[in-house]
Amino acid sequence: MPVKRWPARACAGLAIGLLLSAALRAQDHGHAEPKAAAKPAAGTSGAAAKPAASTNPAAKAIGQQVREAVEAGIDPNKQITLTVDGKDKRVAATTGITRPAAAAVKGSTAHEPAPMVAAAPGAIPNPVAARLQAQRARAAATVGHGAPTAGGEHGGEVHWSYEGEGGPQNWGKLKPDFNVCAIGKRQSPINIEESATLRGPAEPIQFDYQPSSATVVNNGHTIQVDVAGDNSITVRGTNYRLLQFHFHHPSEERVNYRSFSMVAHLVHRNAEGQLAVVAVLLDPGEANPLINKVWTYMPLDTNDRVRMPAGLLNLNELLPRDQRYYQFIGSLTTPPCTEGVLWMVLKQPVALSREQLRLFAQLFPNNARPVQPVNGRAVRDAQ
Repeated sequence: MPVKRWPARACAGLAIGLLLSAALRAQDHGHAEPKAAAKPAAGTSGAAAKPAASTNPAAKAIGQQVREAVEAGIDPNKQITLTVDGKDKRVAATTGITRPAAAAVKGSTAHEPAPMVAAAPGAIPNPVAARLQAQRARAAATVGHGAPTAGGEHGGEVHWSYEGEGGPQNWGKLKPDFNVCAIGKRQSPINIEESATLRGPAEPIQFDYQPSSATVVNNGHTIQVDVAGDNSITVRGTNYRLLQFHFHHPSEERVNYRSFSMVAHLVHRNAEGQLAVVAVLLDPGEANPLINKVWTYMPLDTNDRVRMPAGLLNLNELLPRDQRYYQFIGSLTTPPCTEGVLWMVLKQPVALSREQLRLFAQLFPNNARPVQPVNGRAVRDAQ
């Protein structure tokens, strides 16, 4: 049976009420001097009215003791044990968001927060808990590669990475939220084998990119550019707004088992919250003007952010002339590996200089997830 945990002040109020009730019951059984019976109201059985609590010295004394204990402070990690009519009643003295006892939540771990429990009716709201809930909701709404933590947010658990214990082979085991990384059937990236694609006509991607402001972020996994301004694509009759783009070295996507030097992922979202990612493959050649601008403002440390001058960023400088693409339904390529993402991999690679490639590779020698099984998915080859 689940254990209810209430805020300390609510516990104190409950304790006072229980103790006063016990004292009054004791008075009714001859332990306190009874008052004269009140005159019964019309239509009643004529039973004597209960005596007022304020006339009972024993109840007052007990209540005062409980109040003094509460005012002296209660350890938020302890429990209050009340003995009423010879039976112990345990109530939690917590003041924050309450959780069920460990024994009541099978399968819970020390790293994962237990399910939140609704506050008891009449409990005093906790402003700190409310702020934490709001912050978690905002964090859950963000899109992109999350910055690594040093044990604080995740309770010391291994954070995901591209190698070692937190590498791609273990992403699905790191926490329940990442489970789809291991069991999902529409995961990205994939190898695109042209002989198995659906070849035929396909609508063009309508790019609407404007000179914009942006912030370059080193989030510990890649260089990500958070874009501000009116930038979008339209495909399949839906408009998707550009949120951010980031880079992987080497490319995550492969075509006929060939890997490319890098890839840029342009992440978009529509009004319903659905994601569409345009992948721009990159190979050595001439210097790329857009990458040169981003690298100029590249942060050097994890969680460092650098603002680019207003209007400097123009994503049209990153797009190839031939904008035909491969299209399939996949997932995010980083935890939590959410599925249902519309992917469009542009066929024609874009050039970047070897110096630009080397600069990124010095920070991120390998930040690419291995290719995932296609599992019979249809891949469109736009002609």
